[in-house]
Amino acid sequence: MSLEGELLAAFEVHSPEKIRAVLERGQSPIEPIKGKTPMECLIEMYLRSSQFRDCVRVMLEAGAVIEDPVMQAVLLDDVVTLRQLMKRPGFKTERKFDLDCTFTPLKGATALHICAEYNSLKCAAALIKAGANVNARAAFDADGFGGHTPIFHTVNSHNNYSRPMMELLAKLGAKLDLRLKGLVWGSGFAWETVLFDVTLLSYTQCGLLKQFQRREVDIYSNLAYLYEKLNGTKAPVRNVPNRYLRA
Repeated sequence: MSLEGELLAAFEVHSPEKIRAVLERGQSPIEPIKGKTPMECLIEMYLRSSQFRDCVRVMLEAGAVIEDPVMQAVLLDDVVTLRQLMKRPGFKTERKFDLDCTFTPLKGATALHICAEYNSLKCAAALIKAGANVNARAAFDADGFGGHTPIFHTVNSHNNYSRPMMELLAKLGAKLDLRLKGLVWGSGFAWETVLFDVTLLSYTQCGLLKQFQRREVDIYSNLAYLYEKLNGTKAPVRNVPNRYLRA
């Protein structure tokens, strides 16, 4: 395997040690890989884990860059730096970002959307305290799909990584009955899926689709939590894990 391939493999499993080893053997931290910087490849990679931020730090230490300081602070959940940036004249909590995302779109998204996707709890709390709108809408595409709020990034996240963010946003006023015309999951990737007439609960259930590769028990746990928050009664969840599918 080439050094480039080894670097991507290290990204795939969120191994800071393997990333460092490949870089020390001569792989560039900045030369493009298939038209994207290595940092972009790492950020877009589908795994969600507590090792992600350490991987980002290894790349930054080796000379890679994230051009936007707010984006960098949020991805690292570096609340100290974010608070310093928030003190600068002209800082806007509702400023929009565009970031290619393996799962829920991050086009025309706020910093809070990014916090939700990468479970940056400390930065999310700081942004909300500074007035960030928990129901800010992401961009709509040419078909009118999109317009989702940050909590949509949390309900079927990889490894259920953003469950803590889901609960934080739900407790702080996230609208749980928003209905979208549609949403394109994994836009531009091989698993791209167009979803029509989307609510938060229906989008949570989409985690049961084969291409989402989510754990059934996690999806139903999220559904139970959101259903009770929305309706004030426990969800009638039964037959989980599904016995028919285990046969």
